[in-house]
This record gives sequence, C-alpha cells and structure tokens, in this order.
Amino acid sequence: MKNTEKYSRGYYMPPVRCMKWAEKEYVDHAPAWCSVDLRDGNQALIIPMSLEEKLEFFTKLVEIGFKEIEIGFPAASETEYEFCRTLIEKNMIPDDVTIQVLTQSREHIIKKTFEAIEGAKNAVVHLYNSTSVAQREQVFKKSKEEIIKIATDGAVLCKEYKKSSSVENIVFEYSPESFTGTEPEFARDICNAVIDIWEPSPDNKVIINLPVTVEMSMPHVYASQVEYMCETLHNRENIIVSLHPHNDRGCAVADCEMGLLAGADRIEGTCFGNGERTGNADIVTIALNMYTHGVDPKLDFSDMPSLVELYERVTRMKVYDRSPYSGALVFAAFSGSHQDAIAKGMNWRKEKNLTEWTCPYLPIDPHDVGREYDGDVIRINSQSGKGGIGFILQQQYGYDLPKKMREDFGYKVKSVSDHKHKELMPNEIHHIFKDEYFNKTSPVDIAEAHYVQKPEGIIGSNVTAVIDGKKIQCSADGNGRLDAVANALKTEVGIDFTVETYAEHALERKSTSEAVSYVGISCKDKMYWGVGRNSDIIVSSIKALVSAINNALSDK
Repeated sequence: MKNTEKYSRGYYMPPVRCMKWAEKEYVDHAPAWCSVDLRDGNQALIIPMSLEEKLEFFTKLVEIGFKEIEIGFPAASETEYEFCRTLIEKNMIPDDVTIQVLTQSREHIIKKTFEAIEGAKNAVVHLYNSTSVAQREQVFKKSKEEIIKIATDGAVLCKEYKKSSSVENIVFEYSPESFTGTEPEFARDICNAVIDIWEPSPDNKVIINLPVTVEMSMPHVYASQVEYMCETLHNRENIIVSLHPHNDRGCAVADCEMGLLAGADRIEGTCFGNGERTGNADIVTIALNMYTHGVDPKLDFSDMPSLVELYERVTRMKVYDRSPYSGALVFAAFSGSHQDAIAKGMNWRKEKNLTEWTCPYLPIDPHDVGREYDGDVIRINSQSGKGGIGFILQQQYGYDLPKKMREDFGYKVKSVSDHKHKELMPNEIHHIFKDEYFNKTSPVDIAEAHYVQKPEGIIGSNVTAVIDGKKIQCSADGNGRLDAVANALKTEVGIDFTVETYAEHALERKSTSEAVSYVGISCKDKMYWGVGRNSDIIVSSIKALVSAINNALSDK
C-alpha cells in the first residue's frame, strides 16, 4: 500500500508516565455494567427495533442481570420518547434497575430528556459533547474555552432541571465524546469543570465516561489515558469512571480489560458488540473472559442460545459463528487431534471427579453457557478423527468402541463426509455405524448354536449355520463359547481368520439393559469388525462374530 504517509497517529499520550495498570495480572472484580443495546446498538441497525422488540429485549437484559440500561435518546425521535414513556407508564422497570438516557448539551434537548423520564424511580442523564482536536477544528470551529462552555452550560441546565424533577434518584453522567482524539490534559480540564458544577458526594456520585468514540491506538495507550484521568479527576472518590469503547481497530474488548486494570469502574457496551461502524465493546466476551478467570461477572449468560435467538430475531443481525463464547461453532472441534484431546479430557474429569475446569481446547465449560458437549463440541467432517467420532457414539448412543475399532470406523465416516463434502450429524454417524457393523447375515448366518461343557474348561459347540442360503451343521471346541463357534465356522466359510479382539458392555446401567458386543477378526493381515446387540450376552457376541465374518467375506 502506497498511501501510509497520509496517516498520522491522532491520539495523545498522557504528559506523565501512567503504567500502574501493567503491574496487574487480571480483572479481579466485576465492574458496573451498562447495556447500550437499545440506544447505541439500535441506532446502528439497518432496520431499528420496533417498540415491541425493544420491550422484549429490555426484559431480557433485566433477566441477564443488567442494573443499568441505556434506553435511548428521547429527544431524537417520537419512537425513542415513546419507548421511554412506555417502560415507565407500564411499570416495567424493576426498582433495582436504572434507565439511562442520552442528551446533547442543548437546552431544548435537555428539557425534552427530563420530560421523558418523569415518573421513573432511577435514571442516569448522560450529557455529552465532542472534545477532540478534529471535532474542535473541523466541525465546531471553536476554541478549547468555547468547547468547555458547551459542557458547563449543559451541566448547569441538568442541575436546574433535576431540582424540579419527580424522579427519585437521578445520577449525572458526562462524556467528552471522541476522548481518544483529545489531549488528556484538556479532557481532564473539561471533565473537572463539569464535576465542579455537579458537586458529587458519596450519596450522589457522578459518572465520567471516557468513550473510545473512534479507536485510534493500541489498548495500552488507552489504558494509560484512563489511568491519567483516574488520577487527575477532582473528587475521585465520588466519581464512577466509565468506559465506552468502539471497535474500529478490533480491540474494544482489550480496551475495556486494560481500562479496568487502569482504574475504571464501569463498562458501557452491547451484547455481541453491535454498534456504529465496527461496533461497541462486546459485553458477553468481557464478562465471560472474567468468568474463565474465576471471577463472577454478576451477569448471567447461562442460557446463551436463547439470548442469541432473541438478538438475531429483533436486530436482524447475525452472531458470527466464531464469536467468542456465543458463536455456533466456538466449541466445535473438527480436527481429529483436538477431538481426541477433548474426549480424553472429558473422560479424565469423569474418572477423577474433578470440579476445576481444565479441559484441553475448551476455555469454558460449554454447559455453563447452555451448550451441549455432544452436539456443540465434537463436530464431524472429513478432518475429524477416531476419538471424536467415538465420542459422539458414546455420548449420544452409548456405544464404547474398542480402540482399534474406532480407527476403522473413523476412516469409514471420514470417507462418507469427504464424498458428500459436508458435515455429518450424529444420526448420520449412527446410521453409518449400524450399516457397516450390525446384523450382517449374508452370506453367513447362524440359526442355532448349542454348547457342551467339557473337561479342563473346554466348550464344545454344535452350530446350525446358513451359508449362501443352505443349512450346514458344524461343530468344534474352543476355550469359550465364542471361540468354539468361530472354530466351527472356519471349516465352512472359506476363509481363515482369527478372533483378535472381543469387548462387551451393557448399553445402560439397568438389569434389563441390552448388551452390546464388538468382535474384531484378522484375515490376511487385515482387521474386520462386527457388532452384536441382544439381551443375552452370548447371542450378542455371536451376532458380532457373524457380522465380522460377513464383512471379511464381502472384501474377498
């Protein structure tokens, strides 16, 4: 690319070194969360949500645990105003939930905003004006002093309107919009001017929001800017420092995490990161990142599928398949080595009765976000391995294949997936399994088998076999019933084989459960497998032997 010289770094570092945040390892407690899905997220939609859809989404946000929800810009349109009034008049706002409304620093807009929240119990009035060098020079064409006056005039008006408001609890919030393109010293000065007007106290705190209106720097720069503000704001003990990153450089989540390390107290964002341009900070990701470090985020995403369904329906947006924690494929392992490690990790947890989550390749337990191991974690295509395919059969259908048989079946499944050029669903894998190994009764079948106990543990068998449609009587001895039947058939089926592997287990832990048997025979240096299933373990094993023999004969 030839035009890099036209770009300059439009951000400003603090005038002093601010790196205390870098000494911290992780975010050790949940911030205050404010969902802006219904304002910032809604205004970014091609088709904004209807009143009914916004009401449904609001209810879901409350259910998740959001205590602060920005519901709109009431002075912007009648739809926004009506939504605010509907929530209040229909008593849909729980007593412990605060609605937030946005306003520019203009008197008629501030007046309309206060009218919109009349009757609410708790509200945040969010005042903003742009402060960056680009906005001051190109849009407003005003000096720093004039920009500060816009903010302080609005702060004075908010304070006056609060005096006559019926709202029980009003908290003020101020944002120096385009903070990241503002000199930190100027951002400090304008915020302090507003703080001095609002006079925060322990019972009447003020929110200072530091928006990444446009992401301009790497996250560590933003963290240093946030730390500088936290250390230079007036009356800091009564200030709630809030962050509102956008995602222009793809770093909004990192901006939030590093900003919290730098001293911030609150996050504004959206579920799944919807918002203007590249979107807002993704609260789902930030919260669940904390969760995987053992920190309670104070938000409940245990039913992720229902949240995704609602979000996609009311916003007409799509949660990307690889979105962290929420995407349809984020737990899906197609790779054979990944599947094998996950399956072994799951078995390790079960064997050791572990409570700590340490499963390979899975940073979070899928069950914790409402997902299932068998349908969401192990997914089968031509890249899959024997471990994953065996895992699907075991989890969904109860079949625990011997190790060598898993390899044989794995190749069969991968061959089908490769030929069809598609992912195979569990029911399709089950169908392949039954088709390849079960109830192979041609050209060889057994009509009857009787056994005689002989000295020294020897078993004699008298077998009525059906070979190519003809009944044949044959008999032989062996060191067990299966061995005796195998020896009897060897003289009749036209191939020389050896029983190499035999395994069995009950399909369920009940006295009435059927048994399943697996038999592997070697013939001319190749293994062939069969599976039998019956309430009688002997019948089950003989069925498995016959299926294996027929598989060998079909390969002649």
